[in-house]
Amino acid sequence: LNCCAFNSFRFLIKGGLAGAAVYVAYDQGLLGSGTEGAEALRKAQETLPPAIQEWTDYLGWEVRAAQLPPTPKFEFSISKSWNKGVHTVMSALSVAPTRACEYTVEGWKYMKDLVK
Repeated sequence: LNCCAFNSFRFLIKGGLAGAAVYVAYDQGLLGSGTEGAEALRKAQETLPPAIQEWTDYLGWEVRAAQLPPTPKFEFSISKSWNKGVHTVMSALSVAPTRACEYTVEGWKYMKDLVK
């Protein structure tokens, strides 16, 4: 395979994995409301440790419980975090025109000083 074909193949693989990740997130309810996301997170926390143990048993790895890191505890509200992010983005967008004008004026002053 030449370089372009290899890069195209890698791009298709990465695109397929990203699409599959989005589909799984949608299918599990992670893209829904905050309560659906919290429920999906609770299911994942219950399912992951037994699944890891099953795979290590299948592969023949000896894994002691002390070697596995504990399941992370997420004690925050998904809806509050989402709302805070929306407020932050909207705040940044509301001051963007003013900041753009300020930066333009500063840029013109800098250019005038360079020309002098």
